[in-house]
Amino acid sequence: MKTYLVTGGAGFIGSNHIHYLFKKYGEEIFIINVDKLTYAGNLENLKDVENLPNYRFVKADICDAEAIEALFREYDICRVVHFAAESHVDRSIKDPTVFVKTNVLGTLTLLNAAKAAWEQEDGSYLPDHRFLHVSTDEVYGSLSDPEDYFYETTKYDPHSPYSASKASSDFMVKAFMDTYHFPANITNCSNNYGPYQFPEKLIPLMLHNALNGIKLPVYGDGKNVRDWLYVEDHCKGIDMVQEQGRLFETYNIGGHNERQNIQIIHTILDSLHELLPADDPRQKLVSEDLITYVTDRKGHDRRYAIAPDKIKAEVGWYPETCFEEGIKKTIRWYFEHEDWMKNCISGDYQKYYEEMYSNR
Repeated sequence: MKTYLVTGGAGFIGSNHIHYLFKKYGEEIFIINVDKLTYAGNLENLKDVENLPNYRFVKADICDAEAIEALFREYDICRVVHFAAESHVDRSIKDPTVFVKTNVLGTLTLLNAAKAAWEQEDGSYLPDHRFLHVSTDEVYGSLSDPEDYFYETTKYDPHSPYSASKASSDFMVKAFMDTYHFPANITNCSNNYGPYQFPEKLIPLMLHNALNGIKLPVYGDGKNVRDWLYVEDHCKGIDMVQEQGRLFETYNIGGHNERQNIQIIHTILDSLHELLPADDPRQKLVSEDLITYVTDRKGHDRRYAIAPDKIKAEVGWYPETCFEEGIKKTIRWYFEHEDWMKNCISGDYQKYYEEMYSNR
C-alpha cells in the first residue's frame, strides 16, 4: 500500500486530487491530508471519504516543521503531492507576506522533512519515493506575441507577489533536485476550474453572482486571456507525472482552452440559460446587463497559454475536456451543491468580497 501525503487537500485542486486517487486506486493506497484550513480549505469537499479506513485528515500548517516531521516518522510516506499554497493574486497584492511564508517557507519545510525521512546513509534515497510540487503558469509572466506559448524552458518572469512566491518555491524544489539529487518533479498548470472551487475565482464567482442577479465585476476591458483546464484532467496529469514522468523534470499541464475573461462570462451566461429549467425564476436574473467593468488589477498579465507538448510526448497525457463541456459539468455540479456554495459565501468571504469590489 502506497502512502500519500497530500498537502492542501481540503482546497479546490487538492480535494479533487484526493477524489481522483481514491477513484483510481481505491484500497491500494493510504492518504494523509494535511491542511491548515484557511478560508479556502473546506472539509465539506471530502465528506464522502472522511470515514474511509485508508484516509486521515491532519490539521497542520506546512510551515510547522515539528508537525510535518512527526507525520514522516509515524507513516511510511512514499508520495508527496504538494498543493498547499496561498493562491489568489488579489490577496497577494493586499498582503504579500503570508504568500512568502506559506508558499516558500512551507515548501522548504516539506522538502527538508521528506529529504530527512527518505535519504539513506550513502546519500541515495529510498526506492520508489517521489515528491511532486504543484505550481502555476503565472511564474512565466505574460505572453505578448499571440503565437507564443509557455514551454518548460520559458524564462521565469513573475509579476505579482503570488507568482513571485510560487516561482521562489519552484526554485527551491529545483535546488533540492540539483544539489541533493532529491527525487522530485514540478508541474506548472494553467487556470483550473470545476467542482469545489472557492467563489473568489472567476468562474464560481460569476456563476454565483449571475444566479442571484448580482453584478458581474470584470477587470479592465475583459480581454485578458487564460488557458482553462478542467480540474479532473489536471489531477490525471499530476498522477501520470508522479508515476511515469522522469525524475527531476518539470512538466507543463495546459488545457488548450484559451479564452478571454469576457468570453468566459458570456459562455457562463449562455450555459445557464440552457441548463436552467424554463420556469426557473433565475432565468430572468441571468443577464448580460449584469456585466460591470471595474478598475483593472494591478500588474494584470495579459495572456497565459501553455504548450503541453512535453507531458504528452513523455507520459501520454492530454486534456480530455473541452471548455464547453467542462463548464456545463461545472454548472451542473454547482446546481447539485447549492448548500456548499451558500456555506462558502457566508461570513469572512462577504467581508473580503466587499473589500475587493465595492469601491471599484
